[in-house]
Amino acid sequence: MSNRQAGTVKWFNEEKGFGANQVTRRTALSDRCGMLAGMNEDAFWQLIEDCRPTEPDPDAELLAAAVTERLAQSPVSLVIGFAEQLSWALYRLDRKEYGHNLSDDAFLYTRAAIVAAGRTVFDSVLQAPAVFTPYATDLIWAERLLYTPDRAYERITGEEWDRDTRYSYESCSNTEGWAD
Repeated sequence: MSNRQAGTVKWFNEEKGFGANQVTRRTALSDRCGMLAGMNEDAFWQLIEDCRPTEPDPDAELLAAAVTERLAQSPVSLVIGFAEQLSWALYRLDRKEYGHNLSDDAFLYTRAAIVAAGRTVFDSVLQAPAVFTPYATDLIWAERLLYTPDRAYERITGEEWDRDTRYSYESCSNTEGWAD
């Protein structure tokens, strides 16, 4: 399946790896697989990194606010792309070896904290599940990060978003990750 779309390129940042085609809101909303999204995985992680505050942010509230602000000044297609990448990252962390002793909500918020910590921590957790443990035992959460695309979407369109991403970020939705 091709990621190409016919249309006029509104803007594209070659260095950061994302941009946006000039698409209608209806076209962007109907794109369930994020094919119009205009944000690849590298751009997702770069946005997280660019928005991370220098001061302590234990619940990622400052990060979530900065990401929301950045997305709210972008095309809807970029918001959709962020939502797809966020869901994919959380889905990849949805595994039994990480969440077996946590409630569904605690597990979701802890996975969001791993994402908020950045790509290096995320990749480390995928390589060594023990890296996840301090986040779970110390209840390091980043619940607000989950809602950043929804808040940005509402600021852009004035409407609530009934988000439907390709991968579910809900706990226990990755059936392969929970198989015995």
